[in-house]
Amino acid sequence: MTIPGTNVNDNAPAIVISSLDLQRIEELLEQPPHRDSPGSASLRAELARANVLDPAEMPGDVITMNSVATFVDETSGESREISLVYPRDADTAANKISVLAPVGSAMLGLRVGQSIDWKVPGGRSLRLRVTGISFQPEASGQFHR
Repeated sequence: MTIPGTNVNDNAPAIVISSLDLQRIEELLEQPPHRDSPGSASLRAELARANVLDPAEMPGDVITMNSVATFVDETSGESREISLVYPRDADTAANKISVLAPVGSAMLGLRVGQSIDWKVPGGRSLRLRVTGISFQPEASGQFHR
Protein backbone atom coordinates (compact mmCIF):
# COMPACT_ATOMS: atom_id res chain seq x y z
CA MET A 1 0.00 0.00 0.00
CA THR A 2 1.39 3.42 -0.94
CA ILE A 3 1.34 6.29 1.54
CA PRO A 4 -0.40 9.26 -0.13
CA GLY A 5 2.04 11.81 -1.54
CA THR A 6 5.02 9.49 -1.20
CA ASN A 7 6.62 6.47 -2.80
CA VAL A 8 6.77 4.63 0.52
CA ASN A 9 4.83 1.38 0.68
CA ASP A 10 4.28 -1.55 3.00
CA ASN A 11 6.59 -3.71 0.87
CA ALA A 12 9.52 -1.32 1.15
CA PRO A 13 12.81 -2.97 2.13
CA ALA A 14 13.96 -2.76 5.74
CA ILE A 15 16.33 0.13 6.30
CA VAL A 16 19.03 0.98 8.83
CA ILE A 17 20.14 4.48 9.81
CA SER A 18 22.65 5.82 12.29
CA SER A 19 21.55 7.62 15.42
CA LEU A 20 23.65 10.61 14.31
CA ASP A 21 21.91 10.77 10.91
CA LEU A 22 18.52 10.41 12.61
CA GLN A 23 19.27 13.28 15.02
CA ARG A 24 20.53 15.60 12.27
CA ILE A 25 17.67 14.82 9.90
CA GLU A 26 15.06 15.33 12.62
CA GLU A 27 16.65 18.71 13.43
CA LEU A 28 16.62 19.58 9.72
CA LEU A 29 12.93 18.70 9.45
CA GLU A 30 12.11 21.08 12.31
CA GLN A 31 13.60 24.08 10.49
CA PRO A 32 10.97 26.34 8.88
CA PRO A 33 12.23 26.01 5.29
CA HIS A 34 12.04 22.21 5.48
CA ARG A 35 9.22 21.56 7.96
CA ASP A 36 6.53 21.50 5.27
CA SER A 37 8.64 20.88 2.17
CA PRO A 38 7.29 18.38 -0.37
CA GLY A 39 9.87 15.72 0.60
CA SER A 40 9.45 16.01 4.35
CA ALA A 41 6.46 13.63 4.63
CA SER A 42 8.25 10.92 2.68
CA LEU A 43 11.41 11.33 4.74
CA ARG A 44 9.47 11.21 8.02
CA ALA A 45 7.85 7.95 6.86
CA GLU A 46 11.28 6.48 6.11
CA LEU A 47 12.60 7.52 9.54
CA ALA A 48 9.58 6.00 11.28
CA ARG A 49 10.24 2.55 9.82
CA ALA A 50 14.04 2.55 10.21
CA ASN A 51 16.16 0.45 12.54
CA VAL A 52 18.53 2.85 14.33
CA LEU A 53 22.14 1.92 15.14
CA ASP A 54 25.04 3.71 16.76
CA PRO A 55 27.36 5.04 14.00
CA ALA A 56 30.18 2.73 15.15
CA GLU A 57 27.87 -0.28 14.61
CA MET A 58 26.78 0.69 11.07
CA PRO A 59 27.42 -2.07 8.52
CA GLY A 60 29.56 -0.89 5.60
CA ASP A 61 26.97 -1.90 3.00
CA VAL A 62 24.32 0.66 4.11
CA ILE A 63 23.70 4.06 2.50
CA THR A 64 24.12 6.70 5.19
CA MET A 65 24.31 10.46 4.89
CA ASN A 66 27.26 11.54 2.72
CA SER A 67 27.67 8.04 1.30
CA VAL A 68 28.53 7.53 -2.36
CA ALA A 69 26.50 4.67 -3.84
CA THR A 70 25.97 3.07 -7.23
CA PHE A 71 22.50 2.11 -8.46
CA VAL A 72 21.34 0.24 -11.51
CA ASP A 73 17.96 0.74 -13.17
CA GLU A 74 16.84 -2.88 -13.44
CA THR A 75 14.70 -2.09 -16.49
CA SER A 76 17.20 -0.17 -18.63
CA GLY A 77 20.43 -1.51 -17.12
CA GLU A 78 21.66 2.06 -16.73
CA SER A 79 24.00 2.59 -13.78
CA ARG A 80 24.51 5.81 -11.83
CA GLU A 81 26.67 6.87 -8.91
CA ILE A 82 25.23 9.40 -6.46
CA SER A 83 26.08 11.01 -3.14
CA LEU A 84 23.34 11.33 -0.52
CA VAL A 85 23.69 14.78 1.05
CA TYR A 86 21.94 17.38 3.17
CA PRO A 87 19.99 20.03 1.21
CA ARG A 88 22.73 22.69 1.51
CA ASP A 89 25.15 20.38 -0.37
CA ALA A 90 22.74 19.20 -3.08
CA ASP A 91 23.94 19.59 -6.67
CA THR A 92 22.22 17.44 -9.28
CA ALA A 93 24.89 18.27 -11.87
CA ALA A 94 27.46 16.67 -9.53
CA ASN A 95 25.11 13.74 -8.66
CA LYS A 96 24.70 15.00 -5.08
CA ILE A 97 21.10 14.20 -4.15
CA SER A 98 19.38 15.82 -1.18
CA VAL A 99 17.89 13.57 1.46
CA LEU A 100 14.79 15.77 1.12
CA ALA A 101 14.38 14.85 -2.55
CA PRO A 102 11.94 11.96 -2.87
CA VAL A 103 14.53 9.59 -4.32
CA GLY A 104 17.04 10.75 -1.69
CA SER A 105 14.75 9.85 1.19
CA ALA A 106 14.06 6.49 -0.44
CA MET A 107 17.80 5.76 -0.69
CA LEU A 108 18.60 6.47 2.95
CA GLY A 109 19.29 3.23 4.81
CA LEU A 110 19.23 0.87 1.83
CA ARG A 111 21.81 -1.92 1.68
CA VAL A 112 23.79 -3.21 -1.26
CA GLY A 113 21.54 -5.65 -3.12
CA GLN A 114 18.27 -4.03 -2.03
CA SER A 115 15.90 -2.54 -4.60
CA ILE A 116 13.19 0.10 -4.52
CA ASP A 117 10.35 0.71 -6.92
CA TRP A 118 10.25 4.35 -7.88
CA LYS A 119 7.59 6.36 -9.74
CA VAL A 120 9.02 9.18 -11.81
CA PRO A 121 7.13 12.13 -13.29
CA GLY A 122 4.85 10.97 -16.09
CA GLY A 123 3.76 7.85 -14.20
CA ARG A 124 6.65 5.65 -15.33
CA SER A 125 8.10 3.26 -12.73
CA LEU A 126 11.74 2.42 -12.17
CA ARG A 127 13.21 -0.39 -10.14
CA LEU A 128 16.50 0.79 -8.68
CA ARG A 129 18.95 -1.66 -7.08
CA VAL A 130 21.95 -0.65 -4.96
CA THR A 131 25.01 -2.31 -6.51
CA GLY A 132 27.78 -0.80 -4.43
CA ILE A 133 28.95 1.79 -1.94
CA SER A 134 32.30 3.35 -2.75
CA PHE A 135 32.32 5.62 0.31
CA GLN A 136 30.48 5.53 3.62
CA PRO A 137 31.59 7.90 6.42
CA GLU A 138 31.08 5.32 9.17
CA ALA A 139 33.14 2.67 7.34
CA SER A 140 35.90 5.30 7.04
CA GLY A 141 35.87 5.94 10.80
CA GLN A 142 34.04 9.27 10.49
CA PHE A 143 31.54 8.78 13.30
CA HIS A 144 30.97 12.46 14.15
CA ARG A 145 31.00 14.14 10.72
